Amino acid sequence: MNQQNPQSKFGKFDEEVNQLSKVLFYFMCILSFLMIFFNGFSKFWFIQYFRYLLLLSSIIPISLRVNNDFAKSFFSYRIQNDPVIKGTVARNSNIPEELGRIQYLLADKTGTLTQNDMIFKKIVINEKQYTIEDLPEIKNTLIKMCQKFNSPLPDIENGENQENKKNRRKNELIIRDVFTALSVCHNVTPVIENGEKTYQASSPDEHALVKFSESLNMRLEQRSEEQIVILNANNTQETFLVLAIFPFTSETKSMGILLRHQPSSKIIYYLKGADTIMMQKVNPYFKSFVNDDCDNLAREGLRTLVFAQKCISEEFYAIWKEKYKQAQESLQDRNQQIRNIASELETNMELIGITGVEDKLQEEVCNTIENLRQGGIKVWMLTGDKVETAKCIAVSAGLKSVNQEIFEIIDQTDEMVLREMIQQFSHKANCVLLIDGTSLCKIISSCDKLFFETATQAPSVICCRCAPKQKASVTECIKKYTNKRVLCVGDGGNDVGMIQCAHVGVGIVGKEGKQAALASDFSILEFRYLKCLLLWHGRNSYKKATTLSLFVIHRGLIISIIQMIFSSIFYFVAIPIYNGMLMLGYATFYTSLPVFCLIFDEDISQEMAFQYPQLYTTLQKNRKMNTKTSILWIWISIYQGSAIMFLAVTMFQDTFLSIITITFTALIFIELLNVYSQVKLIYIFSYLQIQKLHKLHMAMIISQLFTFLTYLLSILFLNNYINTEQITSEFFVKVLLICAATWLPLHTFRVVQQYCYPNEEKKIMRQVITLKDFISVFVGFLVFFILLFLYQN
Repeated sequence: MNQQNPQSKFGKFDEEVNQLSKVLFYFMCILSFLMIFFNGFSKFWFIQYFRYLLLLSSIIPISLRVNNDFAKSFFSYRIQNDPVIKGTVARNSNIPEELGRIQYLLADKTGTLTQNDMIFKKIVINEKQYTIEDLPEIKNTLIKMCQKFNSPLPDIENGENQENKKNRRKNELIIRDVFTALSVCHNVTPVIENGEKTYQASSPDEHALVKFSESLNMRLEQRSEEQIVILNANNTQETFLVLAIFPFTSETKSMGILLRHQPSSKIIYYLKGADTIMMQKVNPYFKSFVNDDCDNLAREGLRTLVFAQKCISEEFYAIWKEKYKQAQESLQDRNQQIRNIASELETNMELIGITGVEDKLQEEVCNTIENLRQGGIKVWMLTGDKVETAKCIAVSAGLKSVNQEIFEIIDQTDEMVLREMIQQFSHKANCVLLIDGTSLCKIISSCDKLFFETATQAPSVICCRCAPKQKASVTECIKKYTNKRVLCVGDGGNDVGMIQCAHVGVGIVGKEGKQAALASDFSILEFRYLKCLLLWHGRNSYKKATTLSLFVIHRGLIISIIQMIFSSIFYFVAIPIYNGMLMLGYATFYTSLPVFCLIFDEDISQEMAFQYPQLYTTLQKNRKMNTKTSILWIWISIYQGSAIMFLAVTMFQDTFLSIITITFTALIFIELLNVYSQVKLIYIFSYLQIQKLHKLHMAMIISQLFTFLTYLLSILFLNNYINTEQITSEFFVKVLLICAATWLPLHTFRVVQQYCYPNEEKKIMRQVITLKDFISVFVGFLVFFILLFLYQN
């Protein structure tokens, strides 16, 4: 049911980059055509067109993929080495930026929201509830019954059952039977380690019940494929031969075992499972008891398990054994045939007890969910538990607040009724939706679009009695009908399906093994780690990935604009302005480090990211890589490339001889200044005074200085490409003046814009533009006028 072909996940960010690359390709083609148009259509204009395409090919960001892959690897490294979320593993380094755009979080309950550490709370025997306070009474009764009788079902002869009896058996006898069932009906194996006995169990429920049984002196001593040995309350060994065992599956939701009690030779079939399944197995007389008692326990937030038994006659067993043997030897539909044979045992069984265990919430679950909801993430809980249990956990975990109501869609299989209820829910505001597996199954097959378009508007949704396949279906439907990013988190094998279907799958390493963790994109140890994973690492990864991509694109665009203007000024000649060595150096030594080091920038501290989770909502609006942003960066590239060329031609004599030196020097300084605008290095001087609102990484400062010094040193070794005779003090004054005139207007516009129209991040953090924000503008204009004065004199 959980087996699916693994998918290679491709993030929305990569799709946006690919789309932008297509736009840039079309832009390159248009620019080349304009060159041909203004030059006139000569005889060989088609060949000339392709020459222009090659000259302007820098527009296509070939290095963008490499830069992004390195950035993603760095983001994944930071996630894995964050001491706040120790033990986190980034198993998929392709999509760390997707963590910054999540809008729906689908979470399993047991082991994900809860600790999966079961603690016994209550047991119902013969309609009477027993709590921990009643343990002495139960223990005395067990000792008395084990002393008086040497086997379970002492009042029933071999093969006799209760299906025709209207009177219940004595309470003392049922207590003896139910704790025998707790001791033998499981897959727990006792192991001796360092002289101490421990239990190996596939399920925390089974481990908790076996430990509870042991506390009442019903001890599991040995376990093998052939037999089970227990030590009863009278300190007497009882041996059970294993005749057949039917393990728990997500389809059957029950576990059965057929045993022969050796001293008495009685053949007993024990069965335990979910109440919805067990109601079909027990004698009709017990069905109302199962329903009422399970509901009462579920209202207290307890996980319930129903136990039943049946005494099998030798004649029935002999016939049944032959059928069972044939089913085991079958080569076709073996598992189904075995289940059909097992169902012959599971009729008119006697209800002997219902257990209730508590699974406490993990640490900081409420706080984490509240922070994620403030960040614009809607949380859904998908669980296989009963409706009442799911309600209690939803309230405890904060999925339902005090002022919210719960709208229930339970046990509905009629399509018209379902559509009517969905319409009713659509008119309710601030209401949590609860739906069970039966109704969900019908909805998915008949009116899934109507339901998910309505349900996704709810603040929270609770899906109870949910099968693993339904979890995966819910994930697929949310993706299909909302087109928004979905994260699924779970800890068990039954969560693998939805983890693989989600845009981002997170597995919790828990007591149910590592199936979910190994199938996930990111594995964590606790649910509360999602707060740091999304609000901090997700936000940083997405913001820095988009910034890096736009800078790499700008780096290629601006040099292509310079090339286009150069060719246009000098009679549309189809020759490159820069030699291959300079082009190589521009894309590597001179600009790669400052641009790539943008990924180290942190615009806010981790504490502020947690203090203002609303900052996460700004990323969900897709404003970092949308059409408006792309056009803006294309315009910046056109403006700066044009300004460099026209100012160089205007300010320098013999421009053709020194144009390479002028424009290339200005180009490198402009890129450094653009990075400066992004990270605001002016805050270095007031870093302690601004309460760490803008954290800087030393690598960014080092990269800026390294690039500047590298260019100055390379002048000495690139005499063939750079005219060093032109490099004088006057040359630097003019180049710096070009840089100031090219960069300063854009930087000033950004500061003024933030002052007049602050973005959502500043509004959320209640920041205002102060005098410190204008320091860089003031310094920039001061330098500009000084350079202008020097130029004129």
